Formats: sequence, structure tokens, C-alpha cells
Amino acid sequence: TRLVPAAQVRAGDRVRVRAGARVPVDGTVLAGRSSIDQKTITGESVPVLREPGDKVYAGTVNGEGALEVEADCPLDDAVVSRIVERVRAAQAGRTPIEQSIDRFARWYTPLVVVLAVLIMVIPPLVQLGVGSAGFEVWRTWLGRGLVVLVVACPCALVIGTPVAVVSALAASARRGILIKGGQYLEEVGRLHVLAFDKTGTLTTGEPDVVEVVSTNGRDHAEVLRIAAALGDRGGHVLGRAIARHARGLRIEVPDAHDYQAIPGLGATGRVEAAQYHIGSHRYLDEVGLCPPDFHASLGRAEGDIGTAVALTGQAGPLGWIRLADRPRPEAAQVLDELHALGLQTVMLTGDNGPTAAAVAREIGIGEQRANLLPADKASAIAELDAHRGPTGMVGDGVNDAPALAAARVSIAPGGIASGAALETADIVLMADDLSGLPWLVRHSRRTLARIRQNIALAVGSKVLVLALAVLGWATLWMAIAADVGVSMVVVANALRLLRANGR
Repeated sequence: TRLVPAAQVRAGDRVRVRAGARVPVDGTVLAGRSSIDQKTITGESVPVLREPGDKVYAGTVNGEGALEVEADCPLDDAVVSRIVERVRAAQAGRTPIEQSIDRFARWYTPLVVVLAVLIMVIPPLVQLGVGSAGFEVWRTWLGRGLVVLVVACPCALVIGTPVAVVSALAASARRGILIKGGQYLEEVGRLHVLAFDKTGTLTTGEPDVVEVVSTNGRDHAEVLRIAAALGDRGGHVLGRAIARHARGLRIEVPDAHDYQAIPGLGATGRVEAAQYHIGSHRYLDEVGLCPPDFHASLGRAEGDIGTAVALTGQAGPLGWIRLADRPRPEAAQVLDELHALGLQTVMLTGDNGPTAAAVAREIGIGEQRANLLPADKASAIAELDAHRGPTGMVGDGVNDAPALAAARVSIAPGGIASGAALETADIVLMADDLSGLPWLVRHSRRTLARIRQNIALAVGSKVLVLALAVLGWATLWMAIAADVGVSMVVVANALRLLRANGR
């Protein structure tokens, strides 16, 4: 056994993964048994049991047991590496808006100069041909050409949009919303569909106790107290959640002694001189402490949403505790507001169908799609964009990164977002909630409205003065006054966005 960088591991090499360590390669478990936190890849909120023959992925976190893994491929070909590569490829392309600006810049300035020169030269030459051109004719058309140059100078047109965007970005920053570019702010206002990841975005991302069931008339608090003692001693995410819930109910949690974790299954220990076992249905079967009636009721509990953790003593079962990833408190209201704004909402998750459906019903999201891998989420975004219109994505995990990159605009809640999502997302909600989303949509639409108003005012005024200039009814001073005056008006209109702090 020797220590080598993960990048040097090749297919067929055997790797030992210590408890609590990050899995370095995609591979197959050869020996050992442990719970693996796959949240960064699949979005699942609860660790999954991995035994010999099961697949593990680079970037996931090993639980309490040591594993021996045979690498399936080099790190460069691992799922997490492909995710990063896909993100970079999606970000490499230029947006249609950028391409349009480039094309516009190539022809606008030469066209205006040529038009002004033609106005200065052609009419006098025509009159010269008929013998009526003199100094006054040349001076007249030279003045009209200069008026055209002044009026055509796109000051109001050019300045109105950037000032509106900068003002809108500043107002967003005051609300705790970081936007990485004006094009992303504008894109939010054009969205028809907004897709959401489930775990950590629409939900809290941490399992919580949703049900406590005791047997033989025992007190629920007693079941929680003993389970919390064992859970507090170990480092498992479900055990910590039980202990946290018990303390939240002001239950005094005793110490556990002679604690022993059984990786991937459960744990055993002594609490107040009595021996207890806590863990999965399978664990109780293995230790022979699951009577037929308890076996049947626990089986029904495991068929419900979430994960059931059973507790038993030497005298028999005490009960079970069901844990699930709860929806975020503000999720339902945020979705209601988005629906009122005319947006369709879709939940994309790597979790199983029943869990996804239960969360969707509770928060009132429009549509849910379950059992999706990162590539499936990106494909779903592309399909929604093609069939329902511009689609944005809200997500927080590495598994969301390809979908975030594929969306027209990507949004990451800042307090819970991973580094990869923050790197990929175009907009970051700095607060650890989603309540800024409806305001962001309204703010983007206000910004687009101001930009359209400024463009209409700038173009309309210039077309009018240009027509008057060609007809000889506009002087150079009128052109200057119109250009400066309209510029001041559009700037003032754009600066109104700084006050957009309400709805």
C-alpha cells in the first residue's frame, strides 16, 4: 500500500478509502461496507449503503466504514470530471446578444459617416450639374450633414441602456442579490420556465425528524432520548439529526457507552446500563431483534417518504423514527408568487419518485421529474427551453452544475451553494433563502421596460430631428440641444431603477 495522487490512479488499481475520507475515483467496492454521502453527485439527501459490488463515485464522502475500491477509470474520465468539462464547454459560447452587438458595431458608425458625407456632397453636385450650385448651396448642405452627424451620434441610445443596467445591478446588490452581468439580469425578465433542484434548494438539504412511533405504549420522548444518545455519539448524519431534534424539544440526552458503529447499518451501545441497537430494518434482522409484528410495521414505515430508523433493546423493540428532508419554509410562497408572475416551475431531482412527488405536493410546484443524473438535468433544461420557451435554473450542488450551465440564466442560493455552483451560476442569492426570486423577476422586467422606453425615446427623437435636418428645418444648435436633452431624460429614467427596493 502506498499513497499516490488521485490523478495517477488507473483503471484496475485498488484504492483504500478511510472512514470520513472523500472517494478519489469512480470504482467498484471490493471489500468493506459503509454509507456514502452522494449529495454532490446525485443530489440525494440521505447517505446510501455501499457494499461489495456497488459503484462509488469520485467526490463523494465515505461514512463510518473503510472501503477497498477498484478504480473503473482514471480521474480524468470520472463523473465529476465530466461534469466540470461539460460546464466549461457550455460557458465557452457567446450569447446571441453579444453577437448582435458585435454585428451592430461593425456597420453603424461607417453607415452614419457615409450618410452624412452623401448629404453634404450629393445635393450640391446635383445642383452643380444643373448650374445652380454656389457657395450658399454648399454651406447649406454642409450644415445639414453636420446636423445629421450630431443627431446620429448615439449618445442617448448608447448611454440609456448601460445606465439602466448599472442602476438595476446596484439595486440588486442592495437586496443581497449578486448578478454577474447585465445580460443575465435582462434574461431573467424573458424567462418562461424556472427549473429548481430539490435537495438544498427547495428543501433544507438536511434530514429532520418527521415522525416518532413508539411500541407497547412507550413514551415518544423516551424513544427520542435513547436514540439521541446513540446518535449523538456517532457521526452519522441521521444520528445527528435525531439528537438535534431531541434537544430542540428540550429532552435531556444521556451519554452512551461501549458505542460501536456498524457501517452502513446502524450502531449499538449502552445507555443508562441497558444495551440498545439503532439502525435500519436490515440491521435489526441481522441481530435477531425484529419480531414479526414489528417487522411488518417497520416495513410499512420504510415504504413511506423518508428513512425509518428503528430502536430496540434487549427486551424488544422500542419504536422507530422517520426522517426526511423538509421543504424550505419560504418555498411554497415563493412558488405561488412566481406562478402569479406567469412563470412555469419544474423540479428536477436525483431523488426517487415518491419523495419527489411528496415534496412537490407540499410546496405546490408545477411539475416534478425524479431519478435524474446531472446529464439528465441538463437534457431536461434543453428540452424545456426548446418546447416551452426560455428556461432558467436554480440549484446549489455540483450535480446541478451542467444544468446551471445549460440554462439561459442560472441562479444559486449563496448561503447553501457549493463552490462549483457558485462558479457556474450567473446570479447568486446571498441570503440563505429563495425569497428574493420573485423580486428578481419583477426587477428584471422593470429594467427591460426602462431600456425599451429609453430606446424608443432615443430612436424616436433622432428620427424626428433627422427628418427635420434633411428638410432643412433643424439647426445645428437644435440638434445639439435635442441630443443632450434626450440623453439627460434617458439617464434620469434609468436612475429610477435605483429606487426599486419594494416589490
